[in-house]
Amino acid sequence: MSWAWEYVFSAEEAARTAPTAFLAEVERKAAELARAAEAQYLHGRAHVGSDPKGEDITVPGGMFRYQVVLRSERVYVVQITYLGF
Repeated sequence: MSWAWEYVFSAEEAARTAPTAFLAEVERKAAELARAAEAQYLHGRAHVGSDPKGEDITVPGGMFRYQVVLRSERVYVVQITYLGF
């Protein structure tokens, strides 16, 4: 399994109504976070201990919250907020 990112269900539902330019920024940044996690946690499946704390990321148009789950080798986008700026 290799590192990837995905929306959790509630964020996926919210993404259906968000503008495409905003979603493109969220997805670009989420892919960047997955690449960074892959570089930092080379053996994510074998990780012992807790996952890193999730954070908020500001992107043009709003923000999103993500969580890294090391043993799944995933970056989950758990919430998106379109603010229109």
